[in-house]
Amino acid sequence: MYSNEILERFKNPENAGGMRGADGTGKAGEVENGNIVKIYLSINDKEIIENAKFKTYGGVLAIVGSDIACELIQGGSVEHAMKITSGDIVSRLGSSDSRKIEIASLIEDAIKNAVEDFYKKKEKEDKKSK
Repeated sequence: MYSNEILERFKNPENAGGMRGADGTGKAGEVENGNIVKIYLSINDKEIIENAKFKTYGGVLAIVGSDIACELIQGGSVEHAMKITSGDIVSRLGSSDSRKIEIASLIEDAIKNAVEDFYKKKEKEDKKSK
């Protein structure tokens, strides 16, 4: 059903786990729908994502897609992360079907929510320092 590459990545995701003191955290999904994705970002002063981690509760595609998404955004700018689409994730998962597209959209939303959280935190810090 899944390629060997997908199954291997599922068994050994490189970016799984939480992150204490994350600069941005984003969540998408609901328990009722079966998948929840949380993305954690560590972002430097130049707004480059130095590290991205995930905690995903769901199936093989949700976990592998989250790992792929973290790989896609690490080392890139926050602006670049906002341009990552579900299509970018689906293309790395292989042939597209409605389930992959739905999961990839959820992951895209979690990334965008993490970036928005980063900007909210940054705005609060900027106000405090004035």
